[in-house]
Formats: sequence, C-alpha cells, structure tokens
Amino acid sequence: MGRSQDRWSEDERIPPLLPRLVIPMKDSTEDTVAYNRYFEQGQFLSRQENWAELGKLIRRFDAQRIATPGGTPVSEVLAAGARFDAVQAAIEAVTCFDEAGARLPLNALQKVLEDHSEDHGVALVVALAHIDIGWAWRGDNWGSPLPTVAKGAFHAHFRAAARIIDRFDPFELDAPAMAGARCALLAVDASPEMRVADDFEDLIDLDPGNANRMRAFGLNLLPRWFGSYKQLELQARRTAARTADLWGAGAYTWVYLDALSVDPGAFDKLDAEYFAEGLHDILERRPDQHTVNMLAAFTGYTLSGMACDPGNRGRIASCFNWIVQDHLREVHPLVWMRPVSNVSHPQPQPADRDLQKRGRVRALSSLAEHFAPQIRAGNRVLFENGGITIAPSA
Repeated sequence: MGRSQDRWSEDERIPPLLPRLVIPMKDSTEDTVAYNRYFEQGQFLSRQENWAELGKLIRRFDAQRIATPGGTPVSEVLAAGARFDAVQAAIEAVTCFDEAGARLPLNALQKVLEDHSEDHGVALVVALAHIDIGWAWRGDNWGSPLPTVAKGAFHAHFRAAARIIDRFDPFELDAPAMAGARCALLAVDASPEMRVADDFEDLIDLDPGNANRMRAFGLNLLPRWFGSYKQLELQARRTAARTADLWGAGAYTWVYLDALSVDPGAFDKLDAEYFAEGLHDILERRPDQHTVNMLAAFTGYTLSGMACDPGNRGRIASCFNWIVQDHLREVHPLVWMRPVSNVSHPQPQPADRDLQKRGRVRALSSLAEHFAPQIRAGNRVLFENGGITIAPSA
C-alpha cells in the first residue's frame, strides 16, 4: 500500500503548479560523469597495484590544477578512488570496535608507501586514508565524549597522517592537494585557532581558482570549529582582497557560502551587499549551469521563505530572482541535494533515483513558488537556452 499524501516529506511532494513550468532536467551532469570517471580510474589503478602510474597522475593533475566541472580537484578524486576499498574495509571494522581489524587495510597501504616513499601522490592517498579512518572512529558528533579505544584510534590515525604529510612541502612540490591535507590536521592541533588562517591562506594561494578551497575555509572558521564570526568576516575580506584579480568580490561570497548554509549566526556580521556583489562576480566568471544551480539552490532553497526578511538573509535570498532570470537554463537535481561542500569521507556518485527525484522537487518547488503569480494568471513559464518565455498557456 502506498503512503498517504500527508505522510510524504517536503522533498517528495510534487508542486501543484508544475504543469505550467517547463525547464530541462539533467540528472547526469558533466560533473558527475567526470567525478565518477576519475574516481573509478583511481580505484582501478590501486586494485591493479599500479601505484607508480597512480602517483604520477595525482602529481600531474595537482600541478596543473585540473578539476571536475563542479570544481573538485581531480588529484583528490583519484586519491579518493584509490583509497576507497581500504577505507571501506577499515570502516566495517570500526563499526565493530575492532581496532586491529581497522588497522589491517592501512598497514597494507603503509607498505605501498614504503615502496614509493618519495612519491607525494601515493603519500597523499595513504595520509587521507588515515584521516578518513580517524574520522570514522571519531564520528559526526564533535562535542560528544569518546570511548577510550575510539579516542586513541582517532589520534593515532591523525598522528600517522601528520608524519606522512610533514615530509612534503606543498610549495616546493607545487602541490595544493598536500596543502589541503595539512589543513585537515587542524582537527587534532593543540591550538587550531592559531593555525587555521595561515594554513588555509597557503592552500588558497596555491590554488586560488578553486572555490572549494575557500568554501572549506569558511566552514573551518565557524565557532563550532576553529574560528569565530568576527574571524570569518575578517578572513572573507582578506581572501577577497588577495584574489580580486581572479574573482572580483567573489571570494568573499565563496568563503561565506557554506558557513551561512549550516550556521545562521554567520549572517550577523555579513556584509550582504558585498556578498551579493560577489554572486554577480562569480557568475560573470563562471556562468556554467553547475555553478548557477549551486547558487540558485542556496538562495532559493536553503534560504527559502526569507526573501521578505528585511535583514541580511532576505537580501541574499532575493538574489534568487536575478540568478534565475539571468542565468538558470536547466536544473541539475543532484546539485540541489548537495548545496554544501561534502567534507566527509568521499564517495562515488551513483545514479541515485531517490536523490534525483528529491532534487527535482526541491528545484521545481522553489521555481514554482517564484513564478506563482504568473502561473496563477494562466501563463506558462518556459526555460530555454536563450532565456525564459512567459506566455499564456495554450
């Protein structure tokens, strides 16, 4: 028996105005295809034990700053695929509190590193595997106390990662992925608030064109982690000043974007006009539909219902109007389901029909609400490459 309508979640309800709202859907995007291709390549090379080729590819893509269309560094996707089997096996042991069993897959990777000790591409795979398993022991609830075994394993894996990472200088090697791994060690630093700005500044200086670096910086600057709202505002402005030639005001927006998504308190010190200027600068430089969908999801769904708010939230939510009118031409459902950077253990991105459906409903609900006056007046809203047509419904 199917569920009654009143038991359906918000993300599953079909908006009643949809027949008069027509927009192309891309369930499989260029970003998803590219991500999965590189993930599978990394996984294949590790299964074939072709670590020399894998390390070479990671180093090359990192040095060339190549990313997927959605902005994920290819070097890190390869590394994610390469360690996936080992990490999954270790996580299964962690769930059983089997400390020795969780170490076995990592011991095998350590032996690989011994054979490729000077290859920082291989080193990246092993270091990130330790970090993944450390977090598996730690769990998602940062504030909760840990059993002795879990606490010891968490710190042991991060110490192992630090020993690997500290052997390589990201600037000498021109390796932003290694700088990113160093930022991940802040979780166990004795005084992370003293290092967070410098570590992320190094990372962003190495890879200023990658917005994901700035988004991660903002998350790490939240009070729940290693910063404060005051520090978030200061570093967003400093990052924007350092990257103005590349992003205009866009870096201010990137640093704040995910922080605002998960912590409403971050709105308190936000310069909403500067943030809105950054949205314009980002889409002037990155008009691709992946970026457009991400920013539309943030303004139209994450901040939904705030457009009439006279404060900072309302000012940013109102940007949904021009983002849709001037830029949105197709819906990428999975982007609407993942508007915030995925900072957890990386996974392949399979064709998940449930996620796609929920993403479609999120996007279409936001658009139907936005165009409700025109649709209720009997018009049809049609999105095409050349723009949006609003005309009486036949």
